[in-house]
Amino acid sequence: MATRNRMPPWHENFKAPSGRELLIRPIRPEDGAPLQGAFALFGPEEVRDRFLQAVDVLSDETAQRLTHPNPKTEISLVAAEPLPPGEAVVGAVARASIIPGTRDAEYAILVSRFLAGQGLGRQLMRKLVKWARGKYLDRMYGDIAQDNEPMLQLAASLGFKQVPHPSGTPGLVRMVLELAS
Repeated sequence: MATRNRMPPWHENFKAPSGRELLIRPIRPEDGAPLQGAFALFGPEEVRDRFLQAVDVLSDETAQRLTHPNPKTEISLVAAEPLPPGEAVVGAVARASIIPGTRDAEYAILVSRFLAGQGLGRQLMRKLVKWARGKYLDRMYGDIAQDNEPMLQLAASLGFKQVPHPSGTPGLVRMVLELAS
C-alpha cells in the first residue's frame, strides 16, 4: 500500500484560476508582521466591508489577537504563498469564533482584491463551516455591509440566510447558517 503525502490538519493547496498557487493553513504567530505588511494589499472597499469603517493599518494589538487564536473557541486561517510562516505574503484571512455562553460562532473573511473572484472566499468559508460543524455548534453568522454583494451572494450560495441585523444598524445585514439539522 502506497504512503500518501498528507498535509497537516486544516492545510490545503489552492490553485486559483489565475494560476497563482496558495497554501490555506492555520494562522501562525509568525504571520503577524507579514499580515501587517500585506494589509495595504487589501483595498479600501475590502477593509471597510470587513471592519465596517476605514482602517489604514492593522494595529499591533489586532495582529496579535488574530495570530494567537484560542484553539478551543476560534479558528483563523490564512491563504498565503507556499513559503514558511513569517516569510509568506498573506492574501486572505478567515476567522470564526464561538460567542461565549452560546452555541453560535461569528465569522469574518477578508480577501485581497488581487485574489477576489477566484473561489478562495468560498473555500475559506467551507473550511469555517466544517470547523463549526465539528464543534457541534447550532449556527454560524457574519455581519456584512449591505452593498457587499459578492459576500452576500457567496454566503447565500452556501445556505446562509439573510436576516435583519439585531442592532438595526443601517446598511448592515446578518447572514446566518443553521448548523443543527
